[in-house]
Amino acid sequence: MSHRPASGETDDQRIILRFSGDISIKARGTRQHFVRRLIQNLHDAIASAGGRTEAGASHPVRFSHDRIFALLPPGADADPLGRVFGVQSLSRVVGRTPPLLDAVVERGLALFAEAVRGRRFAVRARRVGSREAIALDAREVERRLGAALLPHAAGVDLDDPEITVHLELTPAEAWLLEEPIPGPGGLPLGVEGRAVALLSGGFDSAVAAWQMQRRGVALDYVFCNLGGPTHQIGALRVAKLLAERWSYGERPQLYSIDFEPVVAQLQARTERRYWQVLLKRLMLRAAERVARTRGAVAIATGEAVGQVSSQTLQNLAVISRATELLLLRPLVGCNKDEILAVARRIGTFETSKLVGEYCDLVPRRPATAATLEAVEAEEARLDPDLIDRAVARASVFDLRGLDVDGLAAPELMVDRIPPGALLIDLRPHAQYQGWHHPDALHLEFQQALRGYASFDRSRSYVLSCDLGLLSSHLAERMRKQGFEAFHLRGGTRALKELAGSSR
Repeated sequence: MSHRPASGETDDQRIILRFSGDISIKARGTRQHFVRRLIQNLHDAIASAGGRTEAGASHPVRFSHDRIFALLPPGADADPLGRVFGVQSLSRVVGRTPPLLDAVVERGLALFAEAVRGRRFAVRARRVGSREAIALDAREVERRLGAALLPHAAGVDLDDPEITVHLELTPAEAWLLEEPIPGPGGLPLGVEGRAVALLSGGFDSAVAAWQMQRRGVALDYVFCNLGGPTHQIGALRVAKLLAERWSYGERPQLYSIDFEPVVAQLQARTERRYWQVLLKRLMLRAAERVARTRGAVAIATGEAVGQVSSQTLQNLAVISRATELLLLRPLVGCNKDEILAVARRIGTFETSKLVGEYCDLVPRRPATAATLEAVEAEEARLDPDLIDRAVARASVFDLRGLDVDGLAAPELMVDRIPPGALLIDLRPHAQYQGWHHPDALHLEFQQALRGYASFDRSRSYVLSCDLGLLSSHLAERMRKQGFEAFHLRGGTRALKELAGSSR
């Protein structure tokens, strides 16, 4: 936001938040309940960003005239307020005046004359609150302030302005605002109860979880680990991002369940073509057990019709019969490009793309139209207590504030490059060309994954990537094959610090 208050304006940040239409259309009692929860979540967002109230102020968030007002101290980060579900948009107040036309025009000219200079502009004013109690006419405010600003601008453009001057007029005062910033909309987190989300760490499950949160559903996560510690760290990074950026008002937990014994039984006892369908049903059963301990009434997944062989309509119908709980599939009709666009918007894309596909249960000719009778016959070959044992051994993580790096196997991590070790940069070619450590050998991750078996076993290796997910995965694989391999804690950031300190 580019417009700043004029000299003498208080340094406190006053933010106007407009709640979504999903809230405003509710009956009075429901709306009041939703607004109370929204205010509670906003308090959490302010606290998470290090915000505090001004001296003597006990309520940094208040509600009035279908608007919510947040008062932030100087320097407090307002961005988290735009990630609170139920917020449709927000604007920073850059000026306030008494509700007198001349005062509004004078203040607006002082604040925006430079902002409109050489640009096409529009003035938008709206009345908020009791119309009968507001003395100012919105159209007259637009006309008078527009006329005052016009000599400083390139012209007025009401259809496609380069800059818009926004005002909200109330019975007590007029507010001059910066450009609105869109929020996520939806319903306040928590008003629709609790579910668990099956989370793999990939694009789809993270976006599905976010979509359910936007509809007011509080989530805990169930992660069925198919790839050991590295897979778990990748999933935890994605879950932590969802928890810390989008879960204000809640403290979600992640249940990490070791599914390697489950996979071993599937491979040993069941027909290969049904593996994917069987695995998804077993994951639902694990999620159901967690859901019942958390008081959750539904399970959310990232499945979309036809995306992979286990997600044909027939297979989804068979998979769904594995649980009595409500199944939520918010992405069921989405194209992949739509899912990726949301992943970029919510901030999970870059992390999810580094979380590898760890499932080795993809047969050459998978069943695409499995019948319930055939699948249940295959399941009958499995130990009936298999899932209960797996869930009983689950690791539980409190995601907000979790130190994911501290969970990595300490023997795999280094903070410096040991003498004589070969440094391998696993990033894509374009990133390597943009900057790299002068001593680094470049091998993209897939190249290194295919070729590490031919590396010189008499040498030690330090692997580096952007976030440490790929490097830790490859280091773990190399260690299992007898190599002395490490991954650099902190990824590219740490590598740049090491390069700077060695000069």
